[in-house]
Amino acid sequence: MSATTLSPRAAKKARKLGAEYIPPSPYSLKNALANGDVWTKLSIIVFGLGNVMHKQIIKGLLLFAGEVLFILFMIFSGAHNLSMLPSLGDHEQRQVKDADGFYHYEAGDNSVVILLYGVATVVICLVFIAWWIMSIRSAYKAQCEVKAEGHALTFGQDVKAMLNQRANITLMFLPILGIAIFTVLPLIFMISMAFTNYDHNHLVLFDWDGLNSFKEVFASTGSIVNGKLFLSVLGWTLIWAFFATFLNFFLGLFLAMILNRPTTAGKSVWRAIFSMSIAVPQFVSLLVMSQMLQPQGAINRLLQSWGWIDSPLPFLVDANWARVTVIIVNLWVGIPYTIMQVTGILQNIPADLYEAARIDGANWWQTFTKITMPYIFFVLTPYLITTFTGNVNNFNVIYLLTKGEPTPVGASAGKTDLLITWLYKLTVEKNDYNLGAVIGIMTFIVLAIVSLITYRSTGSYKNEEGFR
Repeated sequence: MSATTLSPRAAKKARKLGAEYIPPSPYSLKNALANGDVWTKLSIIVFGLGNVMHKQIIKGLLLFAGEVLFILFMIFSGAHNLSMLPSLGDHEQRQVKDADGFYHYEAGDNSVVILLYGVATVVICLVFIAWWIMSIRSAYKAQCEVKAEGHALTFGQDVKAMLNQRANITLMFLPILGIAIFTVLPLIFMISMAFTNYDHNHLVLFDWDGLNSFKEVFASTGSIVNGKLFLSVLGWTLIWAFFATFLNFFLGLFLAMILNRPTTAGKSVWRAIFSMSIAVPQFVSLLVMSQMLQPQGAINRLLQSWGWIDSPLPFLVDANWARVTVIIVNLWVGIPYTIMQVTGILQNIPADLYEAARIDGANWWQTFTKITMPYIFFVLTPYLITTFTGNVNNFNVIYLLTKGEPTPVGASAGKTDLLITWLYKLTVEKNDYNLGAVIGIMTFIVLAIVSLITYRSTGSYKNEEGFR
């Protein structure tokens, strides 16, 4: 289909993408419902019936088996899960007396389990709807194949097509399934939790609470959380992520370029040293550094014994000192990774680009700004974005070094707490899971906005063909 036969909006989009417009599938649900024969329309009720009637026995039976499994699930578990979801349970654990006169405890409802099973059931229902649509479209496709070629594709031909023409769908199925189970489902569960009163006062039974948790987080006053505290933690999180990302990158780039110089002696030794620093578990390194930076730690004692200071430096005690300290320690931990990344890229920059620059009379700065940096940014921009998001959620460095301290009296977050460590304290330490869920949602929103806007503005996204 050419761009001239499209609607103005679709034609504009095709021109913008600079690619051939791919029309929608002729086997869409709309076409199936409008033009399907009686067997296709009966497939709305009995999955796979249209496929069976068009000699696709195995495919039809698989579609029907999916429908049967869903019905059995809803009968034995799903319907109960959905019925409990609005109330989240109301039966408390109680003590009852049996026929022999002995008392025992009778388990009550657990709202966390009810919420989890309810959310999982809703997701399964959505999957079933997708299965239903696929069944109707498959029946209509078989109908069209019979009309056009006299027979529908066999099961073997379908499998062959899945391994050839539609291999991308086959290969992406398991990763997408993993994302759905281990990312999307927990995300929906966490979002749902934010609309409940699941806190330290309601650990077993809790109810839906609307937007009250959001109001509490963004309120001007509050004993545990408030809007001012949230903005303070958010601001420090973004500052930390910026410096932790770009200081690591530029200092690592500087060292990598020094190691890449032809005149640098002992390149293999230096690279081995940086590689060995990566091999040391970060958990161990951070705990050792935390002990060394204490007021009575090794660093303060050494400086005092040399006479350089009269009293211990407040590396992890004063708020400003602590913030600078965690950034510096993170440099020591993170720069070796950047050196390894950039070294591989520097060694793969086409030599003819540098040769052409020398012929044109470019100096080292012009070569660096016009060739080296653009090439590195083109390759490493996705890495920088993931590093930034990783630093926003960098639990290890902050918690193992400072545990978020110093913490003002009465506050739930310390001066070095990130959103992720604050979330940990609200949930694991204070059992305020609804407030932690709100913080998790806000973290997700911030990261999604920053990542999408930044990535869509890069050359890696706009020009996937190669570096220019």
